[in-house]
Amino acid sequence: MSETSDKIEKKFRKFIIAVSVIIPLAVAVLFSVKLRDFGIDVAPLSFLPPIYATINALTAIVLVAAVWAIKNGNRKVHERLMNFAIMCSVLFLVMYVAYHMTSDSTVYGDLNADGVRSADEKAEVGNMLYVYAFILLTHILLSIVIIPMVLFTYVRALAQRFDRHKRLARITFPLWLYVAVTGVVVYLMISPYYAH
Repeated sequence: MSETSDKIEKKFRKFIIAVSVIIPLAVAVLFSVKLRDFGIDVAPLSFLPPIYATINALTAIVLVAAVWAIKNGNRKVHERLMNFAIMCSVLFLVMYVAYHMTSDSTVYGDLNADGVRSADEKAEVGNMLYVYAFILLTHILLSIVIIPMVLFTYVRALAQRFDRHKRLARITFPLWLYVAVTGVVVYLMISPYYAH
């Protein structure tokens, strides 16, 4: 490993660890904060979920295109696509938090949109509730795990440590793709229950 490459990786290590802790904590806190609780009268941003679901779909497509580009030896296209995928993920996160700060959470299976899943509603959705819960839980957990993985993978490329970048990217890519795709699946599953 060259001294410069080592310095670049070390330079970003603490930053990546800090960001990887701060982002999930901030999202958890902001998720529970409603602007109306602070006297800020903002209309619910109910138009955002289909937009950020589309951004998740776009991220998945871009990730696949980026892998295709690098497998075909086009490093510059790969780099641009990966930068775009990271920007999409950041944009998704901003929209997701903004939506939840202005809107009540939607309960899967809550057919009458009263915020409670009754016994009848639970019976109506049946085992799909468990499928939804599994997809949502794995999506959330992996979205936390993926933050440092993406950043470390990115920094290894920045440091031109392509051997280490490639090893980590082989793990990062399928997990990030899973997070992006399940983000769309979660939206499609919950969207019938949004209050209109």
